[in-house]
Amino acid sequence: MKPIRILQFNMQFGQGWDDADPDHAPINMDATVAEIRRHNADIILLQEVEHVRPGGTHPPVPPNYSRLKQELAGYHSTFSFPRPDPRELPFGIGLAIFSRWPLQPTVCVNLPSPPVEFDFFGEKKTPTDRLLISANVQIEGREVRVMNTHLLAFFMLNASSEEHHQQRDLVESELRKSDLPTVLSGDFNVDKHESLVEQFGAAGYRTAQDTEITWRRMPFVLDHIFYNAPFRCIGCQVCPTMTSDHHALVADLEFTD
Repeated sequence: MKPIRILQFNMQFGQGWDDADPDHAPINMDATVAEIRRHNADIILLQEVEHVRPGGTHPPVPPNYSRLKQELAGYHSTFSFPRPDPRELPFGIGLAIFSRWPLQPTVCVNLPSPPVEFDFFGEKKTPTDRLLISANVQIEGREVRVMNTHLLAFFMLNASSEEHHQQRDLVESELRKSDLPTVLSGDFNVDKHESLVEQFGAAGYRTAQDTEITWRRMPFVLDHIFYNAPFRCIGCQVCPTMTSDHHALVADLEFTD
């Protein structure tokens, strides 16, 4: 069979990149859709699909996800918000999986955030919880588990995920539970990514790449595509894009037998 192409992309709710003023770059969902389409992926894993609303409420119909469902005709998909939380800051939120194959029921795992205080424009804040979602697909008669997550950026709170490792441990636990060929993709927000690669490696997972920077704001490898032994990676590319503060990451996987 042909390789399975995986696209990992933190789309930052359609907000592009402006070197002069990145925080006020315009939102352009047309460009986001074009960026996603151009990779011709079989499985698409997206973070920060939606823009946080005031008060941390969720719209009954997620607008960006709804647009993507229309634009990505022929794909099956699922989407999840984390729990509504009035502490949410005005950034990106929500995870989506798109697949050329039907998706079996999605599992959502809440990833609690510790009460680490930080300053946000003169106000003391604590971070909101994060999420991991997963679904199974049948590919050429084989059941495959697909996972998507977006962890808290402790390095932006003057802390570290090595110190506060509960979210990472919960994700690792989900990896260890899987007895299927499994792909885990996401924005892991770990600045010292070597420790993350080592941790998930001990659970039997490799990352498709850990040398090229995937984030424009700081020289960090935040985005990964992890896979376990039933797969091998036959190609991987970090694809620079001006449609987000993250680059797109594409990996081609094939079964080992």
